[in-house]
Amino acid sequence: MNGRNEEHRIALFIDFENLVTNTGISSASFDLQPSLDRLLEKGKVVFRRAYCDWSRFAEAKIRLHEFGVELIDVPPSTRAGKNGADMRLVIDALELCYARESIDTFVIGSGDSDFCPLAYKLRENGRTVIGLAVKESTSPLFVKACDEFIYLRPRQSRSDKGDKEKGRQSVSAEEAGHGKRGGRQGRDEKGRGDKEKTPQGGGKSQSKTEMPDIAREVVQSMLARATGPVNPSLIKEAIVRKEPDFDEREHGFSTFARLLAALEQQGLLRRIQQGRQWYVVAADFDVGSGDSKGKKRGPSHTAEEDDELESYPDPDEDEG
Repeated sequence: MNGRNEEHRIALFIDFENLVTNTGISSASFDLQPSLDRLLEKGKVVFRRAYCDWSRFAEAKIRLHEFGVELIDVPPSTRAGKNGADMRLVIDALELCYARESIDTFVIGSGDSDFCPLAYKLRENGRTVIGLAVKESTSPLFVKACDEFIYLRPRQSRSDKGDKEKGRQSVSAEEAGHGKRGGRQGRDEKGRGDKEKTPQGGGKSQSKTEMPDIAREVVQSMLARATGPVNPSLIKEAIVRKEPDFDEREHGFSTFARLLAALEQQGLLRRIQQGRQWYVVAADFDVGSGDSKGKKRGPSHTAEEDDELESYPDPDEDEG
C-alpha cells in the first residue's frame, strides 16, 4: 500500500507551438517518447493535453494521438495570428488543480516565462511543477519557477551524435587494423586506449566527466550539518530544488550513484551500509561512535552495486 500511495498522478499540458517554433524541433520530428518515459518513471500520466492551432501543425496530430494526447484546437483570435493557447492552457490547468486533488504533479510543456505565475500558483496549492522545453529556447525565469525541468532534445542532434559515434568507430577500426599489422606495439597501444576509455563516473570517458559545482556544494553543506547517515535521495532532492534542470548525465555520469562514487574518490564523502541499503556520511564520520551497524564501503565495489544506490529507501523503513 505504501508504494501505491507514493505513486504520483501527473497531468501533462503542452503549449505545442512554443515547443516547435525556433527551437530546432519541427512539428514533424517532435518526439514525446523520451520525456514521457521520464514522467512514467515518476508515476501515472493520467491527463494529457496539447494546445495550438492544429491547422498549422497537422503533421504532428497522428503521432500525438498515438501517445493518448488530447488535442485542443485554438484558432487565431487576432490579425497577428496569436491564438491564445497559453491562456486556455492556464485556465484548464488551474481548473484541474482545484477540481482533482488526486493529481499532485503538473507538467507544463513550454519555455515561456509567461507561465511563471501558473507555476507559482500550482506550487502554492501543494502541487509539484515540472517544466518541459528545449534548453536553448527556455526562459531561465521559468526554469527557476519549476520544481524540476526536463529538456527536450531535437532529433537532429541525436542523429548527428550517432554520426559522430560512427565516425569514431570507423577511426578505431582503422587504428585496430594498423595495430594488427604492426604487431605487439599496435596491440599495446590499443590496450592503453581501452583503459583510457574506462568510465569513471558511468558511461563516458574521463575527459567528458566533470563534477558539477552544485553537487559538491550541496554534499558539503548537508554532511557538515548531519548528525548521522544521510539518505542519498535527500541529496538528489536538495540539488534539484536549487537547480531544477539538474541532470547528472549532462556531466558525464550515467546515474546519480556514479556521481556519488566520484565524490567519494575525491574525499568529500563516504558511503556506508546499514542493513541492505547504502547511505552517505562525511569523510571524517566516526562509524564506531555512531551506528554500530555502519560498514565502510570498500574500494572493490562493482558498478552493479553503484547502480543499486538509485533505489533509495526511507531510513525509518529500514529500521522497522
